[in-house]
Amino acid sequence: MTHRAPPDLWQARLGEHLRSLRLRLNVDQRTVAARARVALNAVKHLESGQGATVGSLVSVLRVLGRTDWIEALAPSEPAQGRSKTRQRASRRPQSGQAKYGF
Repeated sequence: MTHRAPPDLWQARLGEHLRSLRLRLNVDQRTVAARARVALNAVKHLESGQGATVGSLVSVLRVLGRTDWIEALAPSEPAQGRSKTRQRASRRPQSGQAKYGF
């Protein structure tokens, strides 16, 4: 899947991975929800690609033992080479110069 895939495709793929992981661990959705202290619907929505809150996702990943997925999204080491942490983004580049397609 490319980085330009629509968000719903990413959500569906993540949901498939969560479901597969849960089934490999032989745990039902209700148990995951209870251990993660989230609603059963949150687990169902995550697995079906409908999404849920970031907090629910983090809680479910903790229960499933995959905090490494969280670390992959948000590395704990700060960006190097900068003396200060940025407080805001600079103005948009002029047309034709967008580096990331924003």
